[in-house]
Amino acid sequence: MIFMETPAKTSVAAPAGHCMVSLAERYYRWFIQAASWAQSPVLLILRLYWGWQFFLTGRGKLMNLDRTTDFFQTLHIPLPHLNAVIVGLTECLGGLLLLSGLGARLVAALLAFDMIVAYLTADSESLKHIFNDPDKFLSADPFLFLLASVLIFAFGPGAFSLDWLIGKKLCRKNKTHQA
Repeated sequence: MIFMETPAKTSVAAPAGHCMVSLAERYYRWFIQAASWAQSPVLLILRLYWGWQFFLTGRGKLMNLDRTTDFFQTLHIPLPHLNAVIVGLTECLGGLLLLSGLGARLVAALLAFDMIVAYLTADSESLKHIFNDPDKFLSADPFLFLLASVLIFAFGPGAFSLDWLIGKKLCRKNKTHQA
């Protein structure tokens, strides 16, 4: 009799455990769907805020080109005036493109490169301390600009962008040509 009771207990316990796993899986899938739904709005907010910030900093460099050129000279950047114009235009126009979500990944790559150069030249001290004093690296001016650029580069501009609209139109056009 002991032999017969043991399998009965095992068979009763297995569905209860299986039910808990199934319930946890269902809630986890719901959580992932909710988080995925938030992706495009979060990317939109990120693009709007940091696109505007890039635009303002680029415009500031262009409107004060002499001061920007002088600053670039103190950093020993070659061709300081030309580089001031290039950096100002990259940030100003790149910021506007991020705002619209047009060419967002390419623009984000250019802006990330711009911020890496800023770290290497204007904030080299904070870059040197990336591992032994990370607060210095994280609090440097280029950090949040770099972070925003890398996130947009990695995840794209999201559904609320011109890139997404153009992609949808191109997909529709390709389907009609294939038929």
